Parts: sequence; structure tokens; C-alpha cells
Amino acid sequence: MYKRISAVLFPVVSILLIGSLMWGNQMKEERNTVQIKAENQYQRAFHDLSFHMDRIHGEIGNTLAVNSTSQGMHRKGLMNVWRLSSEAQSELNQLPLAMMPFSKTEEFLTRIANFAYKAGVRDMTKEPLSESEVNTLKTLYANCGEITKDLSKVQNTVLTKNLSWLDVDTTTAIKNVDQSGNEIIDGLHGVNKKIETYPELDWGPSVSSMYEQRSVKMLSGVPVTENDVRRKALKFADVGENASCQVTENGKGTDWESYTAKVQSPEGNQLSMDFTRKGGLLTSFTKDRQVGAKKVSVNDAMNKAGEFLANKGYRNMKAVNADSYDNLVNFTFVREQDGVLVYPEKMMVRSALDNGEVIGFQANEFIYEHKDNRDIPSAKLSLQEARKVLNKDFQETYNRKALIKNDRAEDTLCYEIGGNINGAQYRIYINADTGLEENVEVIRDTDADIG
Repeated sequence: MYKRISAVLFPVVSILLIGSLMWGNQMKEERNTVQIKAENQYQRAFHDLSFHMDRIHGEIGNTLAVNSTSQGMHRKGLMNVWRLSSEAQSELNQLPLAMMPFSKTEEFLTRIANFAYKAGVRDMTKEPLSESEVNTLKTLYANCGEITKDLSKVQNTVLTKNLSWLDVDTTTAIKNVDQSGNEIIDGLHGVNKKIETYPELDWGPSVSSMYEQRSVKMLSGVPVTENDVRRKALKFADVGENASCQVTENGKGTDWESYTAKVQSPEGNQLSMDFTRKGGLLTSFTKDRQVGAKKVSVNDAMNKAGEFLANKGYRNMKAVNADSYDNLVNFTFVREQDGVLVYPEKMMVRSALDNGEVIGFQANEFIYEHKDNRDIPSAKLSLQEARKVLNKDFQETYNRKALIKNDRAEDTLCYEIGGNINGAQYRIYINADTGLEENVEVIRDTDADIG
């Protein structure tokens, strides 16, 4: 009996054993293939990073080498620096450095790219590189030279010692493991620490504004108390002085000190409002209620929203965008001054389409940008002159003057011209001084109702 069982089981076990060995060998080969592919990708990304850093160094040198009046070469060199910096950032993100403190290197490349782009896209025949920008380029040239040398040292070490990037990936992925001793990690740490020692450069207002963090310190006015906020909240909610109002202080001792006020309305809905501590300015408002089925048009809701803002003290606000979904619509309102739409002074308003009631808004950008009498320059070009740059197939539907922020974060007076081309609707902003296109936006269907 046992012989018969053995005769049956032995070949079965043998087949299973051979099969498991073959499966294990196949899995090992597949794992090795994946590891080789990953190693090759890491190696390629790092060698490309080192190569592009060297190219960035060279392009900055080329830009500095030509005459100060060589605007064409300056523009070409800066756009090359921007392109190469963007590629270097991409390659840096492909390396297994997620668990390594490499933020300074990433930030350095990002700022170089932004600086080169902002300087390179402008009309250099009218606004060539300034002395400050040339000095910044000289410093960047020296810094990039040092970084290139350090990366080359790491590259040579990797090649001569046949080091593996997969070891870096494994080491950085394990918590509480001493990463020192890995020559790749040590070399890249050295690069990051060197960048940390570089003094802050004058990147110019256009680049610096991209990293500027708004805080209450930028606002005018005196600090308010919880009682001040309570009075402001009850007045805004228009519910009477005896209504329930709970005030909470936020971010005490930081640059973002604020208050949150929660008011109970007579209908039983809760109204939530956020105020800045400095100046007691309202930054957001939300009414918590159930929204019913859509019964009101977007235009009717827009008109009610405009009346709401005017009643709350926000005068001369005009809706420029509408984005509706289901039974809600979000409007973008901007302030109008002397017939010019001031886009930096904008706020987002949310309305319910069951009755057109405003149930929330965000006014952060408005309060930080608002000026009672903003300096709006006169247009040097007429509307007819500005129209000359339009595509001949562009069918204009409306036009108006608008003040926007250009790529350098500067107030720029433009002609905003809306119209149709290629089966879509667009807004084109044409500089009222130079006639250059500052920006182009696609108009969504709901925007078309209020354009």
C-alpha cells in the first residue's frame, strides 16, 4: 500500500519541487532585471544632472562674456539656462533622494530657472540686464562652477568604485539607519550643505514675489481683540447684538495670527468668519446650510452676489468669471476703478442656485492687494493700435481696460479683448504701453454669460 502511495506522490512532489525551483529562478531573474533597469535609470539621471549643471555653468558664462548691448545673446543664453535648469530639476527628482535633506539644491535650481525665465522673456531692447542682474549672474556663475566640480567628484567616485544607486535607495528608505559612510550620500550631502552657505542673492522683485509669504505684518491697522471681532462678526451676519457668537484665536505668536467667529443665525444655520488680528479684516465667510435643487440662473445669482458685496461695503466690484457645478456657482469679482478692472484686487464668491444666496467667499487676495486710490497709468496705445496684434481670424466680442500682474509681478495696464477663434472663446490681455500680449485665457461656457 505504501509503495503504491509513494509511487503516486513521488512524481507529484518532484514536479512541484521542480516547478517551485523554476518559478523561484524566474522570479529571481525578473527581480534582477528590474533592479538592473532601476540602477541604469538612476545612473542615467545622475550623469545627466552632472552634465546639465556643467552646461548651466557654461551658458551663464557665455551670457556674461558678450557685450552688455548684446541683448539677443543675453536672451538666448538666459533661455538656455532656464531650459537646462528645468531639465536638471527633472533629473534630480528621478534620483532616490526622497528621504535625504536635499531641499536647498532643489530650491537653488528652481530659483535659477525662474530668474533666467523672467529676465529672458522680457523685451531686452527696451529693458536690458540691470547691473544688479549682472552681479547675480556673476555669483551664480561662481556657485554653479563649485557645484559642478563637486558633482563631478561624486560622479568619478561612482564610476571608479562601481557604486550602486540601489544601495542609496535602500539606505534612505530605512528609518533610523546611519546614512554616513555611503559615498554617494556623503557627496550629495556636501553639495547641499555648500548651497546652504551661499548668501541670499538679489533675485529681483519678480522672482522674490513668487516666494513671498503673506502675513499679517504686511497689513495696516492696529491689532483687534476678541470683543472687536465679535462686534464685527455680528454686524456682518446682521443678526443683532444678542445673537450667539463664539470667537477662537488662531496662530498666536506667529505671522498668521487670526480669529475665527462662529455665529448662529435665526434660521439655525451656522455662519463662520475668519478675521486678521491686525486690522480685523474679514478674509473668509461661510454659511453652513443645505442647498436645494437649482432654480436660479447664473446671471440672477451674479446680480445678487454683486448686491451682497455692495451691502457689505465692497463697492465697485464686477464679476469676471463664473464656474458653476450642480447647484452651486463660484464667481470671481474684481474691483473696478475709473473704468479699469483691477485684477489683483479680487475675491471668490460662492452662491447657491436654489435661491441665489451668497453662502461663502474668500477675500485674502483682495485685502492684501487693496488700495483705495490705486495708481493707474494712462494708456500710451489706443484700442485700435492694440487690436493690430490680434490674429486676423480672431472675432472680437468685447473689450475693456484691465490692470493685471505681469510675469514680473508688476502692475500692468492692458486692453482685455474677448473673442472667438478655432471654435473656442478667449481673453487676450494686450499691454497698453508696448502692444505685447501679456496673457491669454480660455473662457469657459459659464464665463461667457458674464464676459
